[in-house]
Amino acid sequence: MADLPEHPTVWMEIPVTDLDAAQAFYGKVTGRSFTVQADGPNPIAIFDAADPNSVAGHLYPGKPAAQGEGPTVHLSTRAPHEDAQERVMEAGGHVLSPINTIPSGRFAYCQDLDGNSFGLFA
Repeated sequence: MADLPEHPTVWMEIPVTDLDAAQAFYGKVTGRSFTVQADGPNPIAIFDAADPNSVAGHLYPGKPAAQGEGPTVHLSTRAPHEDAQERVMEAGGHVLSPINTIPSGRFAYCQDLDGNSFGLFA
């Protein structure tokens, strides 16, 4: 279909109960920094990306879904993948699966401080 958008995902939002703690957690796990914007209805912490036009997302104060009930966002990380899993545990999160290998890379399922499901993808 010629009229399909280039990217199937255009933005992600991850609800968290403590914005500062979530920034520390995701910053440690992904190695990314955040830009905080406080000009909307609530402050948000936007994942910094190398290309300002890339698909990205933000953390926001909200109510996370019950454990295992929300969507799973996959976050890019640098190899070796095992180091990223170690950072998840050091930061207080949980690694829920072994590393899975698929044709496009490797991933593992994890949970953040609020029980949000996320994948690490390299």
